[in-house]
Amino acid sequence: MKPILPLLTALTLIPLAAIHGAEVPAATRFDVRTYGAVGDDATDNTEAFSRCLKALVDAGGGRMYLPDGVYQGRIIIPPVSKPLPSWITVEIVGESEPAPVFGTIGNFPLQNKGTIVKCLAESGGATISAAKSANSLYGGFSAVYVVVRNLEVRTYDNPRIGGIDLNHAMQCRLENVFVNTGVYNVQASKPTHGTKGLVTPVSDNAAVTILRNVTVTGYHTGILVYEHTDADNIVVAGNLHGLDFGTAHHASRFGRVGAYRNTHHVTVSGRHGFSITQLNTEQPGPGQTSPQNVWQTLVSDINDPKNLGTADINYWVVEGNVGAVDKFTRNGGASIQARRIGSAPAKITQSAK
Repeated sequence: MKPILPLLTALTLIPLAAIHGAEVPAATRFDVRTYGAVGDDATDNTEAFSRCLKALVDAGGGRMYLPDGVYQGRIIIPPVSKPLPSWITVEIVGESEPAPVFGTIGNFPLQNKGTIVKCLAESGGATISAAKSANSLYGGFSAVYVVVRNLEVRTYDNPRIGGIDLNHAMQCRLENVFVNTGVYNVQASKPTHGTKGLVTPVSDNAAVTILRNVTVTGYHTGILVYEHTDADNIVVAGNLHGLDFGTAHHASRFGRVGAYRNTHHVTVSGRHGFSITQLNTEQPGPGQTSPQNVWQTLVSDINDPKNLGTADINYWVVEGNVGAVDKFTRNGGASIQARRIGSAPAKITQSAK
């Protein structure tokens, strides 16, 4: 009897060769350069981005790919309406994972490295947004699952526009995303225009928000959190409000959150149940503020003046030039249970004035 090994080897190699030779169908990847986009930090690419996204949506979904470069302009995801059998996936993916630049002292200028989408407009929508649908599957929400990956989104100091606004999307996932105002967060001017670095979908029907390795710096509100949010390795630094929990019928879960030099690390502006497994904070210590950034002096770790939040939080607090401290300042938050790591739940006795 002849050995069966050669036959088995041949049978095995045929499908493996086919797999290794397979490529992602060209119809699902849309390179912004094909539609006229130029990453030269000068060209307004808004129309080129729109042409690319129209082709992507017309194809039933796919990946908008941005090679490394600085792309000025806005990315506006067009509304996707019924009749559809389901919503579609719109991916916006950069070539390189950004380095999230944030800190508590010094000055580290941001570099034009990797894939950056930049908007310097003084009015209008966010740098990346999902448009509202007039003929939607549900409540005006566009039938899109938005994925943003490996991207830096940049505006300018004290911006009048937002970073990423996915309010009208049904679902989203952000991974390796750095939203900033073009300056190192310690040097940021006080945000006075109410803008937000990231707004998650507000839909209360089938909403899903997944955040991984997301950093937001320099905005009035770092991240506005709505329905069904699951997040981990989140950094909010140099914002007036780091995380802001808006009205949500379903609870949100955060793993590790780094909150540094925000005036209020966690704000609650609507009824929301949530948990934070580790809220790691640092507040400016002696000699670590200047007239420009004194606004970053901590007012409260928890800012819930109307007692709208129901939450469990494990925290660790550091004061600059001092080290770890047993401080946790709250304004309201009667139904928020907070405990320092390694200790019993804190009594609700502290209140910011």
